[in-house]
Amino acid sequence: MPFTKNQIITLEIEALSNDGNGVAHKDGQAVFVPLTAPGDVAEVRIVKPMKTYAFGRVEKLLTAGPGRVRQDCPVAGPCGGCGLRHISYEAECAAKTQFVRDAFARLGKLDVPVPDVLGSPDTDRYRNKVQLPVGTDENGHIVTGFFAGRSHRIVACTDCKLQPAWMNELAARACALLEENGITAYNEETHTGRVRHLYMRQGWHSGQRLLCFVVNGNGLPNEAEICATLQKEFALTTILVNRNSERTNVILGRRTRTVLGPGVIEDTLAGVPLRMGVHEFYQVNTPAAEVLYAKAREYAGLKPDDFLLDLYCGMGTIGLSMLADCKRLVGVEVVPQAVEGAKETAARLGLDADRADFRCQDAGAAAAQLAAEGARPDVIVVDPPRKGCDEATLTAIAEMAPRTVVMVSCNAATAARDAKWLTEHGYKAVEVQPVDLFPRTKHVETVVLLSHKKADSYIHIDVEFGEGEGKIPVDSIAKRAEAYKPKEKVTYKMIKEYIEAKYGFKVHTAYIAEVKRNLGLPMYDAPNAVEELKQPRKHPTPEKVEAIKDALRYFAVI
Repeated sequence: MPFTKNQIITLEIEALSNDGNGVAHKDGQAVFVPLTAPGDVAEVRIVKPMKTYAFGRVEKLLTAGPGRVRQDCPVAGPCGGCGLRHISYEAECAAKTQFVRDAFARLGKLDVPVPDVLGSPDTDRYRNKVQLPVGTDENGHIVTGFFAGRSHRIVACTDCKLQPAWMNELAARACALLEENGITAYNEETHTGRVRHLYMRQGWHSGQRLLCFVVNGNGLPNEAEICATLQKEFALTTILVNRNSERTNVILGRRTRTVLGPGVIEDTLAGVPLRMGVHEFYQVNTPAAEVLYAKAREYAGLKPDDFLLDLYCGMGTIGLSMLADCKRLVGVEVVPQAVEGAKETAARLGLDADRADFRCQDAGAAAAQLAAEGARPDVIVVDPPRKGCDEATLTAIAEMAPRTVVMVSCNAATAARDAKWLTEHGYKAVEVQPVDLFPRTKHVETVVLLSHKKADSYIHIDVEFGEGEGKIPVDSIAKRAEAYKPKEKVTYKMIKEYIEAKYGFKVHTAYIAEVKRNLGLPMYDAPNAVEELKQPRKHPTPEKVEAIKDALRYFAVI
């Protein structure tokens, strides 16, 4: 029987879901409760009942679980950044290990070893970059902070514990200077106001510091004086202004100019020297990223004469960190500034294009082109965005048939999906290593080792059935049988599990049915969902529609 709104029930939290919520069960239904820890016993108010599950919030904590700790940040819940600040780091690591194990077992259907997560060397003040939205509080003062979960409402935060203290102090000082000079914060509803974001970056090993004002317009009034003051007080290496006058939630615009300093900062990552401005992707936790790179290098198992292909290479750091182990590197990245950075790094290291070649292309297009050209890399490393690899990229990887594929991913769900695809096309998943680059948050990085299932030797035997002109080769029979083999039935439960694991939210069966019907797909396997569509009700949001379509593509329904 479904729960009712505002019903209060007593629950014991069993585990954490991959979005950081506690999970409990009562009367055969799952209840998701934020800011709870495994082992907590609490009185929970049902705030959103569904047919087979519900969402709740803690009314009263009766017994604290063994991993629960006192939150040391007053806005950790509302700001949505530190979703796991209420549990110990030991409990957090255990939960993240389980997130990855569940993704590969449930979504990937893979029986693969997943060792315990490799923890971050630092759990606080570890971020080397922050992008703070600028807004106005109820008293009319300019503030910075973070957007509350699933909103664009700024939660003011004067001391975020994930970023170095100087970034918090600079943000406060910058807000004061903006007010003193009559400069307003951007209002995205009215598209008025000047300053949209403060962007700060630090070279972890070098200590160099960058500040960028993201503005709705050409610059700031009294810009030179404001920038000179901040440079002096905070020992900034460089200050930039980025122009973004579009009605968009994309943070950076296309045009950036330098106000003070060289326009870039320098640092090293896993021994690779780098220069970066604001557009280049760079792992936000340098010490933990070096742990991850070491594991990726171990998995790659490169040999002196090997050809390494690095797809989605960013500034080339993963490939360049492994170059000492192999003969040739080709890196592919779609962001032009990152490719230029990679080429500059290679030049500073004295590497010509025969040794380290970086190309500005879409990963899928580049992989397909390389495969068509007959390229045969020995090892391929992929580090795709959260959405994972597209099928064109995976197909090209399978065609090039490297002996080893190393997949680095910030999304265990899409990593499991892509690993499953590769295991169906000639590869074996050998091991999956979680690495925590994002302590106190729900996110975790994953490194996957896949090896090609090549035989040591082959024996070719031709077998035919029939006599004379009626002979039929057995491999022709096998191909025909494969073509007529029924596909695995894709259930609504499978689609729901995929979406929950990848996107962190649930979708109703009726929503899936509506999307399928709009796509012209058969509806006979969900009569209840189809019937429900005849009743007046809300339709799925565009976000849920896209998630459902993604799931349908994943299961090859469309």
